[in-house]
Amino acid sequence: MGYKRWTKSLDQLKPDNRYKSALVSKFINSIMEDGKKSTATRIFYDALDIVAERIKDRPPLEVFEEAINRCKPNVEVRSKRVGGSNYQVPMSVNRKRQQSLAFRWIREAARAKKGRPMADALATEFLDAAKGEGTAVTTKENVHRMAEANKAFAHFAW
Repeated sequence: MGYKRWTKSLDQLKPDNRYKSALVSKFINSIMEDGKKSTATRIFYDALDIVAERIKDRPPLEVFEEAINRCKPNVEVRSKRVGGSNYQVPMSVNRKRQQSLAFRWIREAARAKKGRPMADALATEFLDAAKGEGTAVTTKENVHRMAEANKAFAHFAW
């Protein structure tokens, strides 16, 4: 019997209470630390409340989804050893990994903003990412740039 992953996919996950969205539940689980789900939930909802205060014309859930979509990478580079040399080989990214990378980049960008409440940092990151700016989108662009620069090694992707 093979290795079984214990992460739940979106179809297995219960939707959150406020927005009835499985994507929100997944993101809340991703920002959770030490099993403190109520704290993670409060941080996320506070962040969306801040987004709602700052942007009046769009619902905050739409801004969140737009931020996630703007941070999803299409390609990434993976290290591959060929003939004693390591090459950075560009490879396409499947949908689940796109989502997990987007979550990670937004979460880490918010955590890197020291001296600010997490909800405030998360709200700022959502707004910036929805506009196509911010640290998480910059990370995605850097990954795409790296893949573009290493396109010559694409034939090693087997």
